[in-house]
Amino acid sequence: MKFVFLSHLDVNLYLFRLPIMEALVAQGHRVVALCPHGEASDCFAEHGVSVVHYAINRSGMNPFRETAVVLRLGAILRDLRPDVLHTFTAKPNIYGTLAGRLAGVPLIYNLVEGLGSFYVDSSVKSRFVRECMEALYRVSCRLSDATVFVNNDDPQYFLSRQLVPRNKIRVIRSVGVDTDLFRPDRIDAVATLQGLGLPGDARIVLMVGRAIWHKGLAEYIAAANLIRAREPKVFFLLAGDVDEGNPSSATREYLLSQPNLVWLGQRRDIAELTALCDVYVLPSYREGVPRTLLEAASMARPIVTTDTVGCREVVEDGVNGFLVPVRDSISLTGRIVTLLHDEGLRCRMGLNGRAKAIREFDVKHVVRQYFDLYGVH
Repeated sequence: MKFVFLSHLDVNLYLFRLPIMEALVAQGHRVVALCPHGEASDCFAEHGVSVVHYAINRSGMNPFRETAVVLRLGAILRDLRPDVLHTFTAKPNIYGTLAGRLAGVPLIYNLVEGLGSFYVDSSVKSRFVRECMEALYRVSCRLSDATVFVNNDDPQYFLSRQLVPRNKIRVIRSVGVDTDLFRPDRIDAVATLQGLGLPGDARIVLMVGRAIWHKGLAEYIAAANLIRAREPKVFFLLAGDVDEGNPSSATREYLLSQPNLVWLGQRRDIAELTALCDVYVLPSYREGVPRTLLEAASMARPIVTTDTVGCREVVEDGVNGFLVPVRDSISLTGRIVTLLHDEGLRCRMGLNGRAKAIREFDVKHVVRQYFDLYGVH
């Protein structure tokens, strides 16, 4: 069979869909990544995945240009003639489904990875974009063969808004995590600490993610300011770049000016950084299911995150971490302090998180669920 994976970012496919692609290739299927050209485009070939590029403006709203994107995708899909088209994120879900049906693709699956920043903001523009997206989703979700959700909250919202037929809903929680790679006994945390130039007796709090306000960046910095005023040996690390063009992004100048934040920028040693931390934190306002939480759980690290969509799929309050209210830096600070001061609690929660990651979110388990969706074995 021939599979086409469609996204508006090559990195999205490479970072989050590669295990499924590799498993399909290993079974003898042909796999194509259909995406704009980017930094990850040249990486697919070594995994046996072909790449076809197309152009799209991620934030574009001109109806004539957006219609042209749909028609271009339709022409590409007619040439590729896939048996299965799988689309990811809002624009590719909607445009890809329309284009796929125009091209006569037999099977089309969408994946809603999370509802995104337009469901966090309440501005006039965000409300307008939400209404437009939902009007288009009402069409595309009926034209596709199934819509996959990564958490249990988002499909309920889609049903409440009559965006998707109930019989076309599938839930496959998260993108999964490689629990063999993110395993605490395989990482030399001391070497990582030394590489960062931090003192040997440092206590580490870590957040990994794009430096955008919707990730709870303001609350994280507020907690850092409060805690370090009393405990200067605690260091707050942020691994993740700014997101230029995103109105919710912090600036590099702002991050570098924060005296109680160690901003590391984009990093490739996430496993090593996660192994190093005493407490992992993600105060996000809304998620799909954040892989960084899965990685922290798999690395047996206690987590403090928000009681919101996506995050509560990973953390059971009081079991493998703490859930705090969204936008509540005081509660966030209190829970971080509780964990920093209780080594036994950190250890118990970390072990519970590791067990949960293996049991529910191991990437091999996730791949099997997608194979069941596709009807391949």
